[in-house]
Amino acid sequence: MKLYLYCLIGDDAPTESLVFSGENEGVSGSPVTRFCLGDFNLLVSDFAGSSVPLTRDNVLKHAAVVNRILTETTPLPFRFGTLATEQELESFLNSRSEALKAKLELVRGCVEMSVKIISERESAEPPVPKNEDEQKPGTAFLREKRREILGSEARVSEAKTTADWLSKRLGDSVRRSQINTNATDKLILAAAHLVEWSTVEQYRAKLKQVQLERPELHFLVSGPWPPYSFADIDLEFKTQFGVS
Repeated sequence: MKLYLYCLIGDDAPTESLVFSGENEGVSGSPVTRFCLGDFNLLVSDFAGSSVPLTRDNVLKHAAVVNRILTETTPLPFRFGTLATEQELESFLNSRSEALKAKLELVRGCVEMSVKIISERESAEPPVPKNEDEQKPGTAFLREKRREILGSEARVSEAKTTADWLSKRLGDSVRRSQINTNATDKLILAAAHLVEWSTVEQYRAKLKQVQLERPELHFLVSGPWPPYSFADIDLEFKTQFGVS
């Protein structure tokens, strides 16, 4: 028998919030229980098997457990499908104790907000000068590839400039950011922001002002969510133990 792992919880979580009733069942219908080990509290459920079926019901149940505890405290969520034996879990928590405590402190009192910035305008790829050899076999292909490369470089530059602009405008309303500037034709950047619960409305107000400054851009905003982007414990755990 293994344990299905939902999240790590700090010592600021009220005990009553860690008690789940039958209507709050977890993945595969198993009840969610509190697991205490040393300085750590975790939400887990028993699981018989070596891998977790990727079904809509299981994904929603995982999210529901983590989201419920978010109303009381900020958890460090595990990725969907993380399994471990008690021995593996104990070894992991002991070996990563200080790092996990630091992460819990980082996210304490915070939530994750997500922002995607999309440009509806056509990408302005710089023209490639033609020359007298353009009619030779293969020249048109090479010219088009060069145009694609130059266009890609322009989009990356725009993404980085936009990311810097967004960070300056949001300022101290964001505790920590993770920004992906691997721009596509439409998507300029995707950002995850760690925001204190108490300043979420301030963050949203600043974001509205930001959108007014750049009407040519489309903003997709979601949250608040558990801080999945700032946890990373799923990656550490999988690397060390190879869980499913």
